[in-house]
Amino acid sequence: MDKLRALRVFARVAQEGSLVAAAQALDLTPTAVTRTLADLEDSLGTRLLHRNTRRLALTDAGEDYLMYALQALQLLDDAQALIDSRLTEAAGRLRVTVGSAFASHQLMRHMAAFHARYPKVGLEFHVPASVTTVDENSDVSILIVDADLPDRGCVARRLAASEIVPCASARYLARRGRPQHPQELQQHDIVTPHAMRSELRFTLRAGAGGADAPSVTVAMPRPLLDTNDYELNLAAALSDLGIAGLPSFVAADALRRGELEAVLPQWRLFALGVHAAMPSRRHLPLRTRAFVDFCVECFGGDDRDPWLAAPARADGAAAWQPAPQRPG
Repeated sequence: MDKLRALRVFARVAQEGSLVAAAQALDLTPTAVTRTLADLEDSLGTRLLHRNTRRLALTDAGEDYLMYALQALQLLDDAQALIDSRLTEAAGRLRVTVGSAFASHQLMRHMAAFHARYPKVGLEFHVPASVTTVDENSDVSILIVDADLPDRGCVARRLAASEIVPCASARYLARRGRPQHPQELQQHDIVTPHAMRSELRFTLRAGAGGADAPSVTVAMPRPLLDTNDYELNLAAALSDLGIAGLPSFVAADALRRGELEAVLPQWRLFALGVHAAMPSRRHLPLRTRAFVDFCVECFGGDDRDPWLAAPARADGAAAWQPAPQRPG
């Protein structure tokens, strides 16, 4: 017996006060309605209705059972309405795993606009120092990696690229000198992110950094500081500790404010990929799709760096500088 169907038949019979009227309302035959009610009563072991040729009335047990049946049917209808609304309107709680630096320097400045657009979506951020693999317990993970995505089983959309920019404070550079060539980095204190820690030799490319650009490979000194937290790298550079390799999404504001200077601005290191990744595409809630689409809109959705710009120069070189700040 289909218990849910039986509950709906019983409730409609009680509402209509007639087997025939209930059958018409449910697009069933009177025989099917009668059989369904009989099966329901058999499963419960009690009569729910007094029936004769002239009238239909609930038994005491039927009145009690109807009260709970209507409550159960209402809860099911409410649940279905909730699911239907989420298929047409972004709503509910969204859990995002995102590195602390990207969250604080970039993502949070756009969240007021996201909330204005999707006021029924609540946000829960899980914020480790860095995120390079998909968090299965989150709706979205913002991955920042220096190579292909490690988890081929995930569903991901590219948000942007972010150049690693060598930066230092003016005080440090005044004390130690401003490098004019990549080889001069060997005489400096270096602060590196973990994205660079596996190498003590780095290749820098001139100009826009294309594959055909002139390049120099530098044997770097052992880093003075090596951490997976971009915020610590930024703090180290601001504290005059040395030349830090910072992602552009972290460095851009400090460069724009003049708190840091780009070192060797006519040379390129490498770029990180910024991706919004989800464990699966199946039954993707509208709130998740809305959040990812919003991030693509904010950051460009391609392999360009939205935080740096390379204006044309008379000598033909491309010196990176912070891009104009986008509205939040």
